[in-house]
Amino acid sequence: MNVAALRKRVLKPRILYAGVAVAGAALIGFGIFLQQFEHLEPCPLCILQRYAFVLVSALALLAAALPRVLGRILAWMGIAVAFTGAGVGAWHVWLQLHPPAVSACGPSLEYLVSNLPLGRALPRIFQGYGDCTEIDWHFLGLSIPAWSLIWLLTLALSLGLAQRRR
Repeated sequence: MNVAALRKRVLKPRILYAGVAVAGAALIGFGIFLQQFEHLEPCPLCILQRYAFVLVSALALLAAALPRVLGRILAWMGIAVAFTGAGVGAWHVWLQLHPPAVSACGPSLEYLVSNLPLGRALPRIFQGYGDCTEIDWHFLGLSIPAWSLIWLLTLALSLGLAQRRR
């Protein structure tokens, strides 16, 4: 089989969707590893980014398994979720690079969502807490939110590439 035929076969939408699902699941697993074995507790913004990875992975998996038209719709939803998660990641990186003058740890995401109406909880989540501005881990000079931003954009672009393939 020549390179062009192999590339065409590997870049089929269902293969790309499945690859995005596997990559997203692996990244979620790595986040859980960091939490359980490296004792890095996620802040509220980290948790929102995890939700984005979970949703993108689930939507990509469904897109790979379901009929073509439905798969395309789910893939577009995955792209939207990935870009939303990337936006949260970008905000998180910005907070780490420009921490507020006064930062204090606030209530957990679970507490905010369960005890406040969504309209009051969201602004508090995005204001950033002391633990959101701390950089506890680096890889190749980038923090966890920076890697999250890069990976969410990569997953969105991969889903977009699958949309261009027919």
